[in-house]
Amino acid sequence: MSDHGEQRVAKIMAQRGMCSRREAERLIEVGSVQVNGVVMREQGCKAPYDAEIILNAHGSRRLAAHTTVVLHKPVGIVSTQPEEHQTAAWTLLTADRAWGDNDGEALSRVLAKPWTMAVSGRLDLESRGLLLLTQNGVLAKRLTGGNSVSKHYLVSVDRQVRPEDLQRLRGAWTLDGHDLLPMQVNQAGPRELRFSLIEGRKHQIRRVCLECGLEVVDLLREGIGPWRLGKLPEGHFQIVDQQVVQDFLAETTPKPKKPSRPRSNFRDR
Repeated sequence: MSDHGEQRVAKIMAQRGMCSRREAERLIEVGSVQVNGVVMREQGCKAPYDAEIILNAHGSRRLAAHTTVVLHKPVGIVSTQPEEHQTAAWTLLTADRAWGDNDGEALSRVLAKPWTMAVSGRLDLESRGLLLLTQNGVLAKRLTGGNSVSKHYLVSVDRQVRPEDLQRLRGAWTLDGHDLLPMQVNQAGPRELRFSLIEGRKHQIRRVCLECGLEVVDLLREGIGPWRLGKLPEGHFQIVDQQVVQDFLAETTPKPKKPSRPRSNFRDR
């Protein structure tokens, strides 16, 4: 069969949000992937871009074991790569901090190896609120790469917000030579603002506020994508419903583009 119009199966699986490319390669290696009814076992195997790809029971269980949690991060906790004397977010994943009803098996996996939970969408040391930690490589990439996932913040500033402040915050901005995508900004109180972003440059909210003469005194992330902080107490965490993760990945997975046909060197006569 010609390779025209075909791609590596692992790449197709990653594009569809089934799992990361590395995880797909592992699943292929152990014979957990079927392509158009045929079990794949060779690394680098290819298939048509629209092939039917399914996992056997072992592969499905393996991916289902990838757990995600929502953590209410306090100020002073480091999202990633803590320096000496700093506390990493994953260290808060302890039995006494688990909140609400949680799947027992998923909770056990988190408590057994909390350091395997990767932060998706970091929060600054001085910021607090919703932080997602996951073992799902596709979810981690989807939340940190690109500009398609909304993030919502409640921001307190040091003085009363004026109409001209709102107008400027809603306008065009450039940071570090990068033109920012438009921000949704609404007033939540005399000294409070709600921001909705679909990208996040370093200290973006704090920097644009400072340019308007507003110093941020508190920054709370209330939500990312379909997840909301709700009543989750500060410093506590809760297991995320696996179905919500799968629905989110399905909704945000780009549709593969059909390969174009090569141009002929001969014109029709």
